[in-house]
Amino acid sequence: GLGAAVDYLSELGMPWVREQEHALVNYAVEKLSQVEGLRIIGPDGDQRGGVVAFTLDDIHPHDIAAILDSEGIAIRAGHHCAQPIHDHFGIVATARASFYFYNTFEEVDRLVAAMEKVQSVFSF
Repeated sequence: GLGAAVDYLSELGMPWVREQEHALVNYAVEKLSQVEGLRIIGPDGDQRGGVVAFTLDDIHPHDIAAILDSEGIAIRAGHHCAQPIHDHFGIVATARASFYFYNTFEEVDRLVAAMEKVQSVFSF
């Protein structure tokens, strides 16, 4: 249970866990930033936790999440219990990918590649 999880993280070392998380998130931000029409929401660099929130021009985050789900990629979409910040940025909702030490760079690449499918479904 919880004790085993704490022991496991202690064995890995939380500094290492944070380094892995940080590397994955920075990689995701770099790669997702190359997707045309995609806007990353939130702070840069060391100020960012293990999540990357984003919007994609003219495509509702719930639609993004549904298409990614069909590709075997799980993200969250909506307000994420943060309606005031969405209002502040003038956006209806965001899509949010979360990363932790057990994720891989290949999974980030799959997410980015699947964004092309999202765009193709909604191309006019």
